[in-house]
Amino acid sequence: MQRDAQYVWHPYTQHQQAPFPIPVARAQGSWLYDTNGRAILDAISSWWVTTHGHCHPTIVDAIAEQARTLDQVIFAGFTHAPATALAAALVSELPQGLTRIFFSDDGSTAVEVAIKLSLQSFANQGKPRRLIAALENAYHGDTFGAMAAGARGVFTHMYEPLLFDVARLPDPSEGDTLEALDALIASRGHELAAVIVEPLVLGASGMRVWDEQVLHDIRERTSAAGVHLIADEVMTGFGRTGPMFACDRANVRPDLLCMSKGITGGVLPLGATAATEEIFDAFRSDDRRKTFFHGHSYTANPIACAAALASLSLFTPACHAERVRIEQLHTEQLSVLRGARGVKAVRQIGTVAAVELDAPAGYLSDIGRELAAFSLQQGVLIRPLGNVAYCLPPYCTTNDELRLVYDVLQRFLQGERAAPVPTGGPVDD
Repeated sequence: MQRDAQYVWHPYTQHQQAPFPIPVARAQGSWLYDTNGRAILDAISSWWVTTHGHCHPTIVDAIAEQARTLDQVIFAGFTHAPATALAAALVSELPQGLTRIFFSDDGSTAVEVAIKLSLQSFANQGKPRRLIAALENAYHGDTFGAMAAGARGVFTHMYEPLLFDVARLPDPSEGDTLEALDALIASRGHELAAVIVEPLVLGASGMRVWDEQVLHDIRERTSAAGVHLIADEVMTGFGRTGPMFACDRANVRPDLLCMSKGITGGVLPLGATAATEEIFDAFRSDDRRKTFFHGHSYTANPIACAAALASLSLFTPACHAERVRIEQLHTEQLSVLRGARGVKAVRQIGTVAAVELDAPAGYLSDIGRELAAFSLQQGVLIRPLGNVAYCLPPYCTTNDELRLVYDVLQRFLQGERAAPVPTGGPVDD
């Protein structure tokens, strides 16, 4: 803890106010264990990444075996079996027509790749388009292109003068996205390269669930206009909304699809962007200037690819049954909370459940910090998005463990609060 206070800068943390971080020594299944042995239920899959549970032996064994064979190799001019096998496995799971996989490091870089691929594919064909359209209240990552595509707000306001302009379409959970898209295509369709969406649920803005038919209609309109549809499935991919990908729920095939988070089961960082053969072909040329000049030092790291292959092997009918069980438990518990005192709304899609508290909205809402502190003291990791509490558990989470999450939330709604804890500053010797 002394070293942490002296040397470490944590993400999304105001160090002047935040309580000292919890030192975690190990994890297993749905549980984290601190250095004193206290158990904490991971109700958010450690930032939405852990699918099958922490330290799953199938994934751990695959990592160990790969590390003994090939740890890392440059992916420009070289290839290896874990990457080629993973690319083929992903294509077999993705919506039909997505045939090429470009590997990167995380969700934000997967989005950067998708935006750049769309823009350059048009330029390579001699018909440049420079405009990207995105949804209000969207979040696509923290690198500059991803920030530009995301909603302007507390995450981006410091950098707004440096972000490229995008055309904004209404949040489908609030407004008429299709009418706005029709107007945009009519007025600027010749400029529009791509529409990027978080399919069916806007994650960081509060798990805002939106209609499958709207996604289907967005696809129809963009296809008719020759505009790419980019599906940011960084959070929704790998079973979170029910099927393997959220686009499958709407029977939609985007032109580009971004993956990360659950791709390795939450064990190692890896990003991937799937593209159609048409987009890939736009980069084939005798002119080397039409190359996609993008890459990462750890692109397609063999150990990460081995973890991802092992994770994919765990998406069996039994895994599907576990996701259905979690979905049913969410539905049962949310029905109790719907209309309860202190609850403004409840939302659910697949294994993602959200409770919007009747409190000031916005990411900086104090109610979120209060609930996070209380739940941790009760042994449950909940990290609200402002006034929106959500549960997005590993698929191994039992019904009793899920009921513990909802019990903590009920107690908070009834007025219980956390005991005071030290915040900010260095740890004394």
